[in-house]
Amino acid sequence: MPNRLLPILTTAILIIVILSPLQPVRAQSVNQQLAADSVLEIIKKRGAIKVGMSTFVPWAMRDKNGALIGYEIDVAQRLAQDMGVKVEFAPIAWDGIIPALLGRNFDLIIGGLSITPERNLTVNFSLPYANSGVHLVAHRKLADGFKSLDDFNKPEVTLAVRRGATPATAAKRLMPKATLRQFDEDALALQEVLNGKAHAFVTSTPTPAFEALKHPDTLFLPIPEPFVQGAEGFALRKGDPDALNFFNNWILLRQQDGWLKERHDYWFKTRDWAGQVVE
Repeated sequence: MPNRLLPILTTAILIIVILSPLQPVRAQSVNQQLAADSVLEIIKKRGAIKVGMSTFVPWAMRDKNGALIGYEIDVAQRLAQDMGVKVEFAPIAWDGIIPALLGRNFDLIIGGLSITPERNLTVNFSLPYANSGVHLVAHRKLADGFKSLDDFNKPEVTLAVRRGATPATAAKRLMPKATLRQFDEDALALQEVLNGKAHAFVTSTPTPAFEALKHPDTLFLPIPEPFVQGAEGFALRKGDPDALNFFNNWILLRQQDGWLKERHDYWFKTRDWAGQVVE
């Protein structure tokens, strides 16, 4: 090696030796900053977790006294209890729920939000804490003889859906020829069918089966089983690995001890709670 290269090489080696120990220090500093900025720290300091949600029967609804009840209300309350904090619910229109999360109106969404690739580009999802499907309940006279999605996939057929929800997307994808009428609340979409102004209400399970039982003279299930399967997760803002880790582990633990299943079965497989709400 030419002698003139030795000083340059020596200097380069010295720089590498000096800087190398700094890399783990920098990485540790970044990790510490991420932990300090986590929504978990905000929740602990506040003493309360703010949960964004929207009303879906039986996920979340108002009882006869106006209090929130439902599967996700139970989930959020148990989560807060396990964290040693209070829970504050932030009801919001469904089509604005993700923008409100990104705007820091609340800490996370526990609101029947199905995990989709499109949504996952904007928010992070926890592991699924519930599984649902998309189904429809139809008007007996308007949909008489209908037995398949093809029967509903016609321009003269009107489908009522909740604006911005996964069932609305599924209806548009699977029955693109049908006329889609969108509403801000499930109750309004259902009423459109009960009034004979729409052929069917497309929504998440188990609502179609419940409504068919409640209104047997007007409604029926033309298709026996859900035609789309879904999974629901907590949604939180990106860039928060500590919060994602905590919520994932909480879901795993509550799955393992059977608590999530017990609460899900109560709200989705029985009608024991029906007397608490206005029919």
